Amino acid sequence: MKIPKFADLIIYEDDNLFVVNKPPFISTLDERGEGSEINMLRLAKQYWEDAQICHRLDKETSGALIIAKNPEAYRTVSMQFERRQIKKVYHAVIEGTHVFEGLLVDLPILNTGKGTVSISRQEGKRAETWFQSLRYFKHYTLVECRPVTGRMHQIRIHLATQRASIAGDEMYKGKPVYLSQLKRKYHLGKDQEEQPIMKRFALHAFELTFKLLDGQEVNIHAPYSKDFETLLKLLDKFDA
Repeated sequence: MKIPKFADLIIYEDDNLFVVNKPPFISTLDERGEGSEINMLRLAKQYWEDAQICHRLDKETSGALIIAKNPEAYRTVSMQFERRQIKKVYHAVIEGTHVFEGLLVDLPILNTGKGTVSISRQEGKRAETWFQSLRYFKHYTLVECRPVTGRMHQIRIHLATQRASIAGDEMYKGKPVYLSQLKRKYHLGKDQEEQPIMKRFALHAFELTFKLLDGQEVNIHAPYSKDFETLLKLLDKFDA
């Protein structure tokens, strides 16, 4: 995988922090057993020695990630996350046509270890996500997801409970999208194996609203990654 130039990922920067548009397939921090693998923290430290990452995105998730340049900025942003004062907006392509108009899913989530979670009303921790449908296709829907809490895999499992798994999210029963499913008379060359349009689940951290150290509010948008944009273009063309 080609590692992008870190400076090219920056979508906002001031004296205290910067926000990057994280590419998919790069972990936020060191993952267990990935000692030599590149991650966002290592890339950030090459750019700014004292860089600290303020929150996490799943390895496959693309989008807006806040990185502090100094301990004070890290504290300021972390406290806002802890107090749920940061407005987070994700976009996801889900299976099926779903009309979500301000749907609140508030099912408690239990971290079962080994990178998986489940819904547990008895043992789970409070988890709330709002959903709003943005665009409809024949077999898919583009939805806006606004998590209030920040549990692991929260958006992914909350959508799965609505029988609206994220496209490509095989952990939560989502299936990859193939062009042959959308395009009539699609032919592959002999001995060619068809690849999915996206080689990951279709989830992107689209927008963040938070306060800077001086109290000023900023609103940051992270443009879609190339694969997410390609999926939407193909759905627009062949599944509208």
